[in-house]
Amino acid sequence: MKYLDEYRDAGLAGKLAEQIRRTATRPAALMEICGGQTHSIVKYGLDELLPREVELVHGPGCPVCVTPLEMLDRAHAIARRPEVIFCSFGDMLRVPGSRGDLFQIKAEGGDVRVVYSPLDCLKLARAHPDRQVVFFAVGFETTAPANAMAVWQARAQGLANFSVLVSHVLVPPAITGILESPNNRVQAFLGPGHVCAVMGWREYEPLAARYRVPVVITGFEPVDLLEGILMAVRQLAQGRAEVENQYARAVTREGNPEAQRRMFQVFETCDRAWRGIGVIPESGYRLRPEFQEFDAGRRFEVESIRPEEPEACISGLVLQGVKKPHDCPAFAKECTPQTPLGATMVSAEGACAAYYNYGRHLVRHAE
Repeated sequence: MKYLDEYRDAGLAGKLAEQIRRTATRPAALMEICGGQTHSIVKYGLDELLPREVELVHGPGCPVCVTPLEMLDRAHAIARRPEVIFCSFGDMLRVPGSRGDLFQIKAEGGDVRVVYSPLDCLKLARAHPDRQVVFFAVGFETTAPANAMAVWQARAQGLANFSVLVSHVLVPPAITGILESPNNRVQAFLGPGHVCAVMGWREYEPLAARYRVPVVITGFEPVDLLEGILMAVRQLAQGRAEVENQYARAVTREGNPEAQRRMFQVFETCDRAWRGIGVIPESGYRLRPEFQEFDAGRRFEVESIRPEEPEACISGLVLQGVKKPHDCPAFAKECTPQTPLGATMVSAEGACAAYYNYGRHLVRHAE
């Protein structure tokens, strides 16, 4: 555990927190983009180590949370079809649509399966030529290369009974949307380490320059996050607005060119709806025209499904850093992991789930 424990060293974390206290010269709101970072911050109480001048707000980097309700309802409509084997990563199964979730569909007899790779679906398609195998292709740039490879190989292998329901979203357009919002109060970003392992950090440089906002690409362990916060606070104190890389053990400026090449062969950018936020221009991927035969939305004619979001859920405001989970009147009351109103309460990377799982609602109630 040596190479993990060193990033959880309490003594080093304390020293970094002390440096942040000495460096923070004025109030500042920093946004961690990735939901995995949010969970680490809440789990280890990192926000409680910071001086009152430094506030952490939570961003839209939970791919499950931002998958729009319309896409969930389309997935559920496909999964209910008797000829379909519907495949998904496990974190999508409890996300509520308009009428239940994938677990409920499975309980009602739908053939819903958890896979660990989209390539597993190709094996299923070969083993069940009389069935339609559909993969729910959800995620940020991190998961897009493997999903692109699955489509590429399906075409090469002539698997006409395989298709994907694509709901990929991209980080830089989301940051742009946050910075251009009249409600924005974010002054620096902790960039998403896993996304940047694929994409590098070049596409964040124009954002830092245009909006005069520091971006620090940051890992996920306590020491990673505290060092990233220190780097961001230091930039603010010095009047700099640059892209810096804290996560040097995993991220380079160029990222993974081979993964990018395969991704761009299969996908092209498009406008994409984000749950609770709305449509962000050029913020998603869709299949290129030469691969549209593998588009499950078209194949099963579900693209006209467009439901309304429940009014009680404020997850969109949480994902934009405008509100915290405990600001929601339904948090830990009507909305719990057992009775979720939105995806942020059930996703493994959701901010509401982090606050609930690590007892922030208990502290709030005790006060």
